[in-house]
Amino acid sequence: MKQYSLLIDGEWLNTDEKIQVTDKYKQEPIAEVSKADKKLVLQAIDSAEDAFKNNTLSAYERYQILYKAANLLQEQKEEMAQIIMQEAGKPIKQSRGEVDRAVETLLVSAEEAKRITGEGVPVESAPGSENRLAFTIRVPVGIVAAISPFNFPLNLVAHKIAPALAAGNTVILKPASQTPISAIKLAEILQEAGLPAGMLHVLPGPGSTVGNVLMEDERIALYTFTGSTDVGLQFKQKTGLKKLILELGNNSPVIVDKDADLTKASKAIAAQSFAYAGQVCIAVQRVYLHKEIREEFLTKFLDEIKALNVGNPSDPTTDIGPMIDEKEAKRAEEWIQEAVRNGATIAYGGNREGALLEPTVLTNVSRNMKVVCEEIFAPVVTITEFENIDDCLIDVNQSKYGLQGAIFTNNINTAFYAAKHMEVGGMMVNDASSYRVDLMPYGGVKNSGSGKEGPKYTIKEMTNEKLIVLNLDF
Repeated sequence: MKQYSLLIDGEWLNTDEKIQVTDKYKQEPIAEVSKADKKLVLQAIDSAEDAFKNNTLSAYERYQILYKAANLLQEQKEEMAQIIMQEAGKPIKQSRGEVDRAVETLLVSAEEAKRITGEGVPVESAPGSENRLAFTIRVPVGIVAAISPFNFPLNLVAHKIAPALAAGNTVILKPASQTPISAIKLAEILQEAGLPAGMLHVLPGPGSTVGNVLMEDERIALYTFTGSTDVGLQFKQKTGLKKLILELGNNSPVIVDKDADLTKASKAIAAQSFAYAGQVCIAVQRVYLHKEIREEFLTKFLDEIKALNVGNPSDPTTDIGPMIDEKEAKRAEEWIQEAVRNGATIAYGGNREGALLEPTVLTNVSRNMKVVCEEIFAPVVTITEFENIDDCLIDVNQSKYGLQGAIFTNNINTAFYAAKHMEVGGMMVNDASSYRVDLMPYGGVKNSGSGKEGPKYTIKEMTNEKLIVLNLDF
């Protein structure tokens, strides 16, 4: 069994207490990772504070480090993909895609390190300030605490680490306990790329230890967290006036109007509903069909789902692998059964074997069912009918979440109307809700969180704007 250490002040340290990492398909242990305790977390904060105060890296040097790390990651693509496939249970073709995206995230962050700018402020236009000149600059916030999820164990770590380093901050990372190896390997790559000691610390461990110590320490300047809404609320309550980037829950709505191209819509929705067993924040969960096209769409949609391969993630033809563990698969199964007891119909799927849950489609659902109003985070899609777009949007907006949504329509007026009125942070037209490229702004409204990911936008969150005024009469 492989052994992995934690990283503090440029040193890889071993601890007696370990986290066991399993192959999510075979349910067999594959590695042990050293677990951080309170003392080690405080040691990492001390080091991060010293490194920030003594940081002399120029913007160009930060660019060089991130650029080199991107190239090193590209060279190690297959090794990283195999790690993701095992520790996360993600099908290998999707794992390779995640590595490609992480390379892009590093590259974009590298470029953005050279583009951090302020703006001129025309104070001279105010009476009495004719001989003053003003402008703003952006300065790093300090220590960034990053808490990453299991579902994108490499790319979402990159989305937190790379912009923070590009901005000149130091970072303490707590990776998900189910999937810490990808983060450790990325830290090794950043070290090889020349990142100085103390700039990045990796502390695997439970939220009750690592997360709580980070939340309570006044030296942390910003928290970036991806995970459940409940934990996000704890960050809001416990961190006072600190800056927060919160990427939380969601149950993405997708509207298919009567004039949509149903062949393209069914194909896109089927492909993007069940990727990584639906364990994606922007995976399609709620599909709203105009009643006139319900049967035709369902026929095409179910045909697309039947063509998906479920099974071993190491098989390059597999589309849907296991959920992160059997407990989560059982929870999703219980939600499905609860919906059925309350009148829903299983149009497809519904069966579970261990952590493998079939792609499932539920019709005759109501908005108060968990499969509709909560985030199921599983390969489950619900179908709701509508007659007019206004009533549909009212129904869509009943959700407490609002990360990304979508509409399929060939009517430009309908598309703009839906884009204006759907309460989400990102709106896709003629694409599924799970469309994302890593340079775009990404973040939600309502209980889906606050702040933006996407390197350019994250760097803005991870810097403070400072005004400088020059008195030319002095």
